[in-house]
Amino acid sequence: MGADDKIQNKAEEFKGRAKEGVGRATDDERLEAEGRAEQSESKVKQAGEKAKDAAKHVKDAFKR
Repeated sequence: MGADDKIQNKAEEFKGRAKEGVGRATDDERLEAEGRAEQSESKVKQAGEKAKDAAKHVKDAFKR
């Protein structure tokens, strides 16, 4: 996965933050929960990207 995926994951996180904030401001618990869920999902994806990058660096280190 490349930079596009990383950007998309970060955008999803910000979207979730906005949704959570709107839900909190309007006392809409469902919207607030959806926002938190989107943020969590995005953070899991970002962690996966970081793990892939780390594995690639290790692989590259053994090639040298």
